[in-house]
Amino acid sequence: MLRDRRARLRGAHHRALLGPPPVRAQDHDRDDSLRPRRRVRGVRPRRGTERPGRAARSAASRAAGDDPEPAARRHGLLDHTVSVAQAVSASASAFPGIERDIAVTGALLHDLGKTMAYNDDPLAIDLTDAGRLQGEIPLGYYLVRREIERIEGFDPELAQAIFHIVLSHHGTLENGSPVIPATREATLVHAIDNLGGKLGSFDRIERALPDGEAWSRFDRGIDSAAYFRSRAA
Repeated sequence: MLRDRRARLRGAHHRALLGPPPVRAQDHDRDDSLRPRRRVRGVRPRRGTERPGRAARSAASRAAGDDPEPAARRHGLLDHTVSVAQAVSASASAFPGIERDIAVTGALLHDLGKTMAYNDDPLAIDLTDAGRLQGEIPLGYYLVRREIERIEGFDPELAQAIFHIVLSHHGTLENGSPVIPATREATLVHAIDNLGGKLGSFDRIERALPDGEAWSRFDRGIDSAAYFRSRAA
């Protein structure tokens, strides 16, 4: 009985979190890039479970003045988050023992603190006072915990698993995580997040590369120079 109840809670809470973020109607007219086009592959939110999803999404809304999309779009945060969640969802079935719903939920929430840690100025992206004084990860943990605590009956063990993913997703103490990944789900999210960052560096490097050049200069993002075969003549 208890196991069945926990399974239902797990499915309800975490599938509900996978819906697209809230977007104001006027924003659709102003910027088509805000239209929700992508959903985590193979996962659909269940009808009747809107409350947990709304609670998680409201964390991002409150963090950025009820409209997180402009800041998220400028920072590439929205695309990165969806990309990490899709890769985590696709990878989870390849590794025994991973609870996919927990891993995908953690992937969707892992960078939420960035909505408070950075400003929304497209010409001068910088840390906010909160970002400098508290840090991205503690801010994200606070936002996620606050919203989960508002959901009556949320399983404490599931909450703990999600908190751990948020707190550990940078992987090491040296990189800013207060704890190191200690679960399968947290380890997977960290690995995919790190991979996404490195592959994103190649996009950035290629955009800045002069025409006709196949090799870049040394780049700290990949700890190497980058080579683009398609540019080699």
